Amino acid sequence: RWKRSGRIIQLKRGLYILPGRYRKIELFEPYVASLLKEPSYISMEKALEYHDMIPEAVRVYTSVTTKRPGRFNTKIGIFDYRHIRTSLFWGYVSVTLNKQTAFMATPEKALLDLFYLRGVEASGHYLQEMRLQNIEKIDKKKLLQFAGRFQKPKMIRTAAEIIKYAAACRRGEKSL
Repeated sequence: RWKRSGRIIQLKRGLYILPGRYRKIELFEPYVASLLKEPSYISMEKALEYHDMIPEAVRVYTSVTTKRPGRFNTKIGIFDYRHIRTSLFWGYVSVTLNKQTAFMATPEKALLDLFYLRGVEASGHYLQEMRLQNIEKIDKKKLLQFAGRFQKPKMIRTAAEIIKYAAACRRGEKSL
């Protein structure tokens, strides 16, 4: 009855939230993403937006999980889950807002997850189309270390291309 009357909002079976007018604190959507599917962490474009590395606002909260992939379309947002092997489930930090804790990929892991899960080849033109900004936030050493943990030559090439692109951006080169 409460659901029908609008006093609570069902996110999935057994998980409910209060509508905005009844909440005492603002809802932190990455926290909701971590509750919808455990274990998971926000990655790819949404993590890049969080780290202010892309100028666009991303509507979909894309998370990486070791469980089955899936999608939740809720009244508070779209939550997408991509499967990754257990051996690749690392490279995230905890983020807390209003006593709500979620896990967010580091900028380096978010970029590597994006190329790994999308299966696209990293190139200067692709990186330019992504409109990466604040590229100086990327730790080159950490990026190469993370790429090595994937144990795939393609990921090492991806990291090298990102580093090359970052160096070109620092020099002020606009086209690659």
